[in-house]
Amino acid sequence: MKVKAVVCLALASSASAQAPPSFIPRLGDPQIRYYTAESHDLVSNLAHRLERGDAHLEFSGPWGYLESVLRELSVPVSSQTLVFSKTSLQVARISPDHPRALYFADDVYIGMVRGGLLELTAIDPQKGAVFYTIDNNKPSPQPRLLRRNEECLKCHFTVNTMSVPGFLTRSVFADSTGEPILEAGSYLTDHRSPLNERWGGWYVTGTHGADRHLGNGFAKGRANKIDSEHGANVTDLKGRVNTALYPVPTSDLVALMVLNHQIRMHNLITRLGYEARLNRPELPATIENTVRYLLFADEAQLRDRAAGTAPFRAEFEARGPFDSKGRSLRQMDLERRLFRYPCSFLIYSEAFDALPDAVRNPLYQRLFEVLSGQDRSAAYRALSAADRRAVLEILAETKPSLPAYFRAAP
Repeated sequence: MKVKAVVCLALASSASAQAPPSFIPRLGDPQIRYYTAESHDLVSNLAHRLERGDAHLEFSGPWGYLESVLRELSVPVSSQTLVFSKTSLQVARISPDHPRALYFADDVYIGMVRGGLLELTAIDPQKGAVFYTIDNNKPSPQPRLLRRNEECLKCHFTVNTMSVPGFLTRSVFADSTGEPILEAGSYLTDHRSPLNERWGGWYVTGTHGADRHLGNGFAKGRANKIDSEHGANVTDLKGRVNTALYPVPTSDLVALMVLNHQIRMHNLITRLGYEARLNRPELPATIENTVRYLLFADEAQLRDRAAGTAPFRAEFEARGPFDSKGRSLRQMDLERRLFRYPCSFLIYSEAFDALPDAVRNPLYQRLFEVLSGQDRSAAYRALSAADRRAVLEILAETKPSLPAYFRAAP
């Protein structure tokens, strides 16, 4: 796949096998009102708190407002990943010596380029991804979070984001300056992507045994080849980048895997909401695609055990919620697959709960048919009976808004 342009707050990586959506909605539609309606996301909430004086951002150290923003938005610094490919709104400032740092939680993403802007994106339950920046060069008596529409939507409202305001993580073949070799192609990555297609243009710290990825390396000439052996099982970025320039010295492999999963999950949830509100005929197919992705039915299997180098995994797993047996959808496997219990933790998200009844009810029905074993079709062959039973039991105890038939199931 040839790449034309590169991203705003793009989270660069995955090749999607399914056809692009058959329509691109008008963001000014009365049922969408992307530009005009007030946003209800974590960043807009922070902006309102700053205006009222209920929150304060501190400009400190070499990272400006970053640490204060992470704290206010409850984003763990252990989620840090480093992108050295020139794939961003601030492309001129990015290089292998000065990679862009990305941080994330369930519903918010923050990008930092030293000497530039902080880029923030959050999920509005109705609109999808909403984009903001804050000047991070010098302190201000009243730092302002500015909404950015057209600049970021050039890359974040395309077929690569399922034709809704959303995200993409791209894996590219970058040369030693960080410049993507466009004719070499790229991958858009999510949890369906094998590791050998992931993380070109990224630094990666962690172990993965015999598996290989495209991170930590450069393509030479105009080729689409990277020395994956040289970039494999790297636990220290010393000699590759000056990690003292960043709050933590890692670009954690486990954080990258979670990031790859949740990007497309967000897009699917947003797409469902748009199609339901616009009464689109594609809705049943999108529901099916969402259930398959939600349950990791097409997840690429790991060849070997994977582990990160940051406390990200422990912090992520500790957030729960847990059922009476101590199980959680956040608990990880990392030997064969990403999660121990194959159902996305974003089923707990505000955006998922805000889906219109016209889509949420049939989605729950399909989810129940698979988890209860009524649907044993080839599409869900990867889900064992034990997996289905465990996910059904965990959801029945930890998600109160589920239909009653989930709890009544034998």
